[in-house]
Amino acid sequence: MARETRNISSESVLPVKKIEGNSVFLKDGGLRKVIMVNGVNFDLKSSEEQQMILAAFADMLNSLDYPIEISVSSRKFFIDDYLNRLKEREDQEKNEMMRNQIAIYREFIEAFVSENAVMKKGFFITIPHEIISLPEIGKRQEPGSQTEPKAVREAEEKLNLKVEQIIRGLHRIGLRGIVLEEAELQELFYGAFNPGEKLNPAEAQKFIGPRRFEISPSSLKVNNLVAKTLFISGYPRYLASGWMSDIINLAELADISIHISPTETRDVLRQLRNRSAQVQVQIMELEEKGLVRDPMLETALYDIEALRDNLQQAQEKLFSVGVYMTVFGRDVSDLNRIFDRISSGLEAKLVYAKPLLFENLQGFYSTLPIAEDRLEIANPFNTNTLSSFFPFVSATLSSDEGVLYGINRHNNTPIIFDRFSLENANTVVFAKAGSGKSYATKLEVLRSLMVGDEVIIIDPENEYQSLAESVGGSFIKISLDSLNHINPFDVPPIPEDESPSEILKSHIVNLTSLMKLMFGEIKPEEEAVIDQAITEAYASKDITPNKDFSGSVPPLLEDLEEIFRNIEGGRTMADRLYRFTKGSYAGFLNKPSNIDTANRLVVFSIRDLEDELRPIAMFIILNFVWNLVRADFRKRLMIIDEAWWLMRYPDSASFLFGLVKRARKYYLGITTITQDVEDFLSSPFGRPIITNSSLQLLLKQSPSSIEPTAKAFGLSEAEKNYLLEVDIGQGLFLAGMTHAAIEVVASPFEHQIITTNPEEILLAGEEPANA
Repeated sequence: MARETRNISSESVLPVKKIEGNSVFLKDGGLRKVIMVNGVNFDLKSSEEQQMILAAFADMLNSLDYPIEISVSSRKFFIDDYLNRLKEREDQEKNEMMRNQIAIYREFIEAFVSENAVMKKGFFITIPHEIISLPEIGKRQEPGSQTEPKAVREAEEKLNLKVEQIIRGLHRIGLRGIVLEEAELQELFYGAFNPGEKLNPAEAQKFIGPRRFEISPSSLKVNNLVAKTLFISGYPRYLASGWMSDIINLAELADISIHISPTETRDVLRQLRNRSAQVQVQIMELEEKGLVRDPMLETALYDIEALRDNLQQAQEKLFSVGVYMTVFGRDVSDLNRIFDRISSGLEAKLVYAKPLLFENLQGFYSTLPIAEDRLEIANPFNTNTLSSFFPFVSATLSSDEGVLYGINRHNNTPIIFDRFSLENANTVVFAKAGSGKSYATKLEVLRSLMVGDEVIIIDPENEYQSLAESVGGSFIKISLDSLNHINPFDVPPIPEDESPSEILKSHIVNLTSLMKLMFGEIKPEEEAVIDQAITEAYASKDITPNKDFSGSVPPLLEDLEEIFRNIEGGRTMADRLYRFTKGSYAGFLNKPSNIDTANRLVVFSIRDLEDELRPIAMFIILNFVWNLVRADFRKRLMIIDEAWWLMRYPDSASFLFGLVKRARKYYLGITTITQDVEDFLSSPFGRPIITNSSLQLLLKQSPSSIEPTAKAFGLSEAEKNYLLEVDIGQGLFLAGMTHAAIEVVASPFEHQIITTNPEEILLAGEEPANA
């Protein structure tokens, strides 16, 4: 006998009457508001932090005197828009090498998404309220009458108070809640009624339900997918923290709903008192008959009395909780596979789930974000136990903008992120030697070039030479005998919104810091002499604040030396400058600038400089680049590898901090990379640079550096242990308040360009960098 299947109209499926503003109006007169909640990687928290989160979640639950629905939406991550933008970049690219690399990068991402079930998790809290409109006595209430808008306004005011309460509770947990507006609500319900399909904005605005909807005894057919709803029927006495994490992070198309309704405490206490009396009678009967005691009865009595005490002291509440999960598959066999996977995972925790029969339509309704439990298969839970249901346990960092940084090891989603979407675009990369920090940075540089960003790199070890050559970038060697020179006295270009006087004075201050870096320790009175000498050196070339000096020839270091010899108190400093003008360091700083920075990638190599000169060279390059950035506004990245060289000296560290703090205004993102965490953090400017960097990448750490690193970044014990144990190319990706476990991945073609593995380089017949 064939199973009975019936089609129903799309219109009849829609329980929503309309969406207006940030409110959802149901056909039965209900009013709903939906809060979107960000997730947190719960597994990266220490046990103490997990307990603090659950305690705050319990406090939020205790504050409820109305029902709520917590929904988890697992939908396929569509990357078409991102791939289309890459294709546009590929078509526009004139450099054949870069065009080829964009094509390979695009194919790599497309293959990863197609080969792996990449799901985007969404967390929502739906708050219900019923619109009550009382007709006047003796008068019939007509639809659309004047009392209806008043009832709606009153209902919305009361509902807004509930929304504010929930958002405050989420904030205390450390989560952010945002009330969905009209367009976002349309998108949410479009995805709910059209699972597995890419959002169609035009259809979402019209609020179109499923094109096809069929009901059968054991499943539903929604468009081209088959759906089945499961309910959780049995729980153990104790539930572990985060026990729902496994099913929430499943890479399957699914909707999970937790319907939470507080129970009247007075009624519960009366029921518990009666139940306690019954259990005590049973225990007494066993004693009177001389039978062996029943541990289950004694445990039950203990639990009942403990719950009574907590309820009477208002430490806990009792809730009626229904947990449902609607999963979607290609066919019935696919659904059975998913159900077996879910069941086995839950049964390992002594939690049991069952599929619905003949009620899958009601199950489908019950997992929509409309706060309607049409199944009413609920279990009683006290606050403490219910807090273990904490569902916001996953963080997704996939977007349509930016570049692929790696794979989120927590839920196997790609971390595609635009650093310019944060408060600032600055990044810090901390890792021990050989852990893959340069590899990860080069991968970001290569992919940033593909999306149109310009990149400037200070390279202490020639690690970026191969990359520059592969993309047609400029590789500029700075050394004592190189043909490339930067004159630190070059007059900065004048930005349109700044005066020449301000620019020149600021530049003189920077040059004073450079002199202090070159001279070492100086006295306060000597600093005044330096300032005077630099000002006079510029004046000797007719460069003064009150004149147009845009076409003037700047002085050289030897001009400053001559000024020092002719002013009071300057002879000692002139002697110190001698080695930079005519001595062993001559040629490094004492020549006119002759470098060309008109390229999408410019790498300044300082490998061949002596260690003493490296911080000086880095300072000069940074100042030179900063002047270009201020004068020519465009999207850029500046990479400073081995930044600890600058952090060892107060003046260069202060200069770097100034750049990091001001970069946002000039559409610049600065990346500071270091393996010497102690040197970086020992500087008074180390921590401020970290706090002014919204993006942080932490790879494998050494035991000696893990404590200062953990303190600087506020890491949990679990995160500390994770950074000590991970393999090369793995670590933590911190974007604002979101922490994710990352694994850096590259295509074979990208790996060939950026690898610094000596064995691989020798096999390729190249000279290895001194990394």
